[in-house]
Amino acid sequence: MDPVERFLVVGLGNPGPGYAKTRHNAGFMVLDRLAEEEGLVFREKNDALLAEWGRGWLLKPLTYMNLSGRAVAPFVRKKGIPLHRLLVVHDDLDLPLGKIRLKRGGSSGGQKGVASIIEALGDDGFDRLRIGIGRPPPGMDAARYVLSPFTPEEEKLFAKVLEAAADAVRVWKEEGLEAAQSRFNGLDLREAP
Repeated sequence: MDPVERFLVVGLGNPGPGYAKTRHNAGFMVLDRLAEEEGLVFREKNDALLAEWGRGWLLKPLTYMNLSGRAVAPFVRKKGIPLHRLLVVHDDLDLPLGKIRLKRGGSSGGQKGVASIIEALGDDGFDRLRIGIGRPPPGMDAARYVLSPFTPEEEKLFAKVLEAAADAVRVWKEEGLEAAQSRFNGLDLREAP
């Protein structure tokens, strides 16, 4: 990776204690884990919580999930961050809990925060780190499911997911998307001891 190139890692979620431990806040939780491990401090700036990390930043939009692009696009433009150095970390219903997946570009897959960022940037060519949360149980509405907390059993597995996701962000930052994909896309933490 170009050592002078600026980068931005965005974690998606909803602000406030009522949302803090919900599945939809997986992106926020990954960034909180990174900030804790790297000794970074978030400060409120405009519509986001922002932490400097070397040549780049961690950003948690405070706009609520569906309007994430309002916080992300102006920052990307102001700092001149190239799209291949923008990583959006978000929950994903289509991946089971215990799996993470990195990819570049493509549709939002129904994730409204990602859709908002695509719309605000006018481009979908940024990187994503999808955090699997699995599908809701039969009879449960998807909207209610994503805003519910993990069960105690799921929390044990999600602790491993947070660790792997934080490591994946570091590899993406230092070595780029392909290195992170080859190391983490095949990982299934449900099989880990």
